[in-house]
Amino acid sequence: MTQPPPVTSSWLTSFKTWLLQGQREEHEGFYEEEPQAHHHTQPWWKAMCLTGVDYFSTLGYQPGIAALAAISAGSLALSPVATLVLVLVTLFGALPMYRRVAQESPHGDGSISMLERLLTRWQSKSLVLVLLGFVATGFFITITLSAADAAAHIVENPFLTHYAEGWNVPITLLLIFLLGAVFLKGFGEAIGIAVALVVLYLGLNAVVIADAFRQVLATPSLLANWTQSLSGSYSNPLALIGAALLVFPRLALGLSGFETGVVVMPLVKGDASDTEENPAGRIRNTRTLLTAAALIMSVMLIGSSFATTLLISPEAFKPGGEASGRALAYLAHERLGEVFGTVYDLSTILILWFAGSSAMAGLLNIVPRYLPRYGMAPAWARMNRPLVLIFTAVSVLLTVIFRADVNAQAAAYATGVLVLIGSASVAVTLSAVRRKARGQVIGFGLVSLIFAYTLLVTFLDDLSGLRLGLLFILAIVVVSILSRIGRATELRAERIELDPAARAILDEASRSGDLRFIANQLDAGDAAEYTDKEQTVRAETHLPSGEPCLFLEVTVADPSEFSDVLDVRGFEIHGYRVLRIESSAVPNAIAAFLLYLRDTYGQRPHVYFEWIEGSPVAAAGRFLLLGEGDVPPLTREILRRAEPIRERRPVVHVGG
Repeated sequence: MTQPPPVTSSWLTSFKTWLLQGQREEHEGFYEEEPQAHHHTQPWWKAMCLTGVDYFSTLGYQPGIAALAAISAGSLALSPVATLVLVLVTLFGALPMYRRVAQESPHGDGSISMLERLLTRWQSKSLVLVLLGFVATGFFITITLSAADAAAHIVENPFLTHYAEGWNVPITLLLIFLLGAVFLKGFGEAIGIAVALVVLYLGLNAVVIADAFRQVLATPSLLANWTQSLSGSYSNPLALIGAALLVFPRLALGLSGFETGVVVMPLVKGDASDTEENPAGRIRNTRTLLTAAALIMSVMLIGSSFATTLLISPEAFKPGGEASGRALAYLAHERLGEVFGTVYDLSTILILWFAGSSAMAGLLNIVPRYLPRYGMAPAWARMNRPLVLIFTAVSVLLTVIFRADVNAQAAAYATGVLVLIGSASVAVTLSAVRRKARGQVIGFGLVSLIFAYTLLVTFLDDLSGLRLGLLFILAIVVVSILSRIGRATELRAERIELDPAARAILDEASRSGDLRFIANQLDAGDAAEYTDKEQTVRAETHLPSGEPCLFLEVTVADPSEFSDVLDVRGFEIHGYRVLRIESSAVPNAIAAFLLYLRDTYGQRPHVYFEWIEGSPVAAAGRFLLLGEGDVPPLTREILRRAEPIRERRPVVHVGG
């Protein structure tokens, strides 16, 4: 009697199918270059809401941060002026900069791809790995800090504090799990939730700020007291500007959201006439998204800063005060009643919880575009669901490490945000230099100096963000090395393309008998080289002199790349028929080419090698770093993994 399959096995199979749903089947192990699109495009204003849950949610704590920074600098009255500096940097620095990034990097790579193109080979890959470490810092801390802040609002709510006090960590973890569940379900649900939360939150903030200004207009002494305090603390405009510039770095969190705005560009719907090479509609709509978000946030920042500065006493902003970390919420309760205040609290909690969605969306777009393409992550790292589970696990670990403490994560958050914005400013400046756009060089260069100053002040104040970034870089490098080693024997060819000469040579050879190739490392490329090589290989591998053969030469173009389109070119050199290929790795290219010939001509190709001289360990290192090394055994192993049936496998001959 046949036993039914184990339930566990069936469950695991179903789970794996669900986890990797949408993954393209590979053909004979051939590599797919770009991650698939796992989501539908959306109108720009909906995509703006997805990035805006992070950007706009900073209203929950930005006015309080500005007030505390101003108080520490000498006067609460300085807060609106410092906020004005932030707005000016936003509108005339970050916004033009990221509008340029959107134009030059329209496929969701962000400013990283612009910097990647500045260098080549391993230098380029190393730069990207470093930047990805700070991307991870900024995005993961966005998830954990926002969830922790939402948990703090829950715990501090007058109606819940008796029941929730001391439960910050469990509540934060629950919020992170819920966020992960939304992304396991799909992008559509995430965007739908983001739209509802942003509309509700901005609407309630507009009501609070409008009511505050009504009070200011009705009480002229409030404005008079503010101007008097400002003039009394700072004797001249230069002193005022200097003090505002000193406070500005602490307000830089208000710039979060720009990098995610360009990273999620694949979500933005373009025009029907858009092409992959020129998505003009997507670029235009993303630039509209960035501009609209910056204008909305600028108005809200200025309004909230004036309202809270003029209507809240300095003591209330200090740690333990009623407005500490919740200045606008304090005004909502104080001026509009407990019912409205409770609704405002709920909207703040929800948008802070979901602020991590823009960071999660950014990670899901940017990680698959780099690490798998470099061979520095498993192939399944292109799929959303496995990544969501990994990102959720990392967020849980960080929450436990930081004990869901918002203040403990603030410096790391600022570091991640500022490194990304700073790298973008450098990228657009160098781009302007290449285009010889003198005005942009000066403008973007000045912006780069501003962000360099801001980042330096942040490092001098707290190095925790730098340390966390270095830990992420170390983790990414370790995973990358292990993955590169583990994937070394993949075929790594996207496709094979033959030029007419190569096609003619192969067609003729296949009609004449077996397809036999002598592997040659190109040197002089003259008749003497091929004559000597043929005589040596025939003698060492016992290839009969009457058997016709072709020469196969693979040269390494860029060993830091992982996959290639193998362009095969044919040549007739003094009577010898030669096929030449450029690739990132010699054995992988040979194996992929032989399998292609088997499938195309219905024959088992033969390839003939000489053994190399030297240490096998050194050869392995050359293969990983330079794409060369001990080619014969590596070619055979790659073929064995790609084709498990021995009778169908191309044949490798080695002599010497």
